[in-house]
Amino acid sequence: MNTANTPYVSRRTLLTGALATVAIAPFVAPKAFAKSGTIVDSLRDAASRADITTYTLRSNIAVLEGSGGNIAVLTGNQGKVLVDAGITATRARIELALSKLGDQPVTHLINTHWHFDHTDGNEWLHSVGAAIIAHENTRRHLLEAQRVDDWNFNFPPSPSGAIPATLITSDKVLELEGTNIGITAYRPAHTDSDISVTFGEANVIHVGDIFWNGLYPFIDYSTGGSIDGTIAASAQVIAAVDADTVIIPGHGKPLGTLDDLKHYHEMLATIRDNVARLKSAGRSVDETVAAKPTEAFDDEWGKAIISPAFFTRLVYKGV
Repeated sequence: MNTANTPYVSRRTLLTGALATVAIAPFVAPKAFAKSGTIVDSLRDAASRADITTYTLRSNIAVLEGSGGNIAVLTGNQGKVLVDAGITATRARIELALSKLGDQPVTHLINTHWHFDHTDGNEWLHSVGAAIIAHENTRRHLLEAQRVDDWNFNFPPSPSGAIPATLITSDKVLELEGTNIGITAYRPAHTDSDISVTFGEANVIHVGDIFWNGLYPFIDYSTGGSIDGTIAASAQVIAAVDADTVIIPGHGKPLGTLDDLKHYHEMLATIRDNVARLKSAGRSVDETVAAKPTEAFDDEWGKAIISPAFFTRLVYKGV
């Protein structure tokens, strides 16, 4: 098990050193998974075997990578605040990683959106004392059965202990564990429940699945997501951060920069326009996939679970 702490040194060091080789175990190519019927099955299987790697940042903030979505941790004097909960199969390894950051209990959990790889750990974290905070639509989706068509998966309602009690309906600042934490609620983007979490004094922001660092993203049309909304939300984050901001994405390399996010936004916008031109010209979805509108970006972005063909189909649906 890899529980070694990777300290925050500088963005340049991270990008040229540790981050250049960081594993993205839960999002490697589908053929690497053991017998799995859906993407959800694949992700759960991968999480059950994944190591947890800890990256320590500024002002007692760390990132845990390896359990579904990247998890941010603020360690205060009296307790810890988590952003996203990962997948329950890695509970023991998450608990070990948290203990190495200090013996403070987890007092608060913030979900960046409703998807299981960010909320599966809600119930056990609540059982050890965490108050759960999330967008009002995250609560709604967790309370009800959900069908995600593009995953071919039906999620049952979540247990009562997993349901957020404090709801976000608009931007606000919370004071948790002695730290001002800014919450930004976005118009529908990756889903209709996306928020970001900013640790202002440290200049660190967790943007959830608005940003997949080095990977083509999933867009959940079943619960309100759209390619245009994802592009708009990433542009909104770009406008809100600066060159010194550490950006924690939902997936991929666990630490990003403003330049990384700009590059991601450019990729999304270019592919969106490419697909829109083909669709407007009357190409079917299969013909559009065959035309390879993502080809210029595939070597960098297309080698994980959201393949170039899959991403093209997602974009086609939204233009």
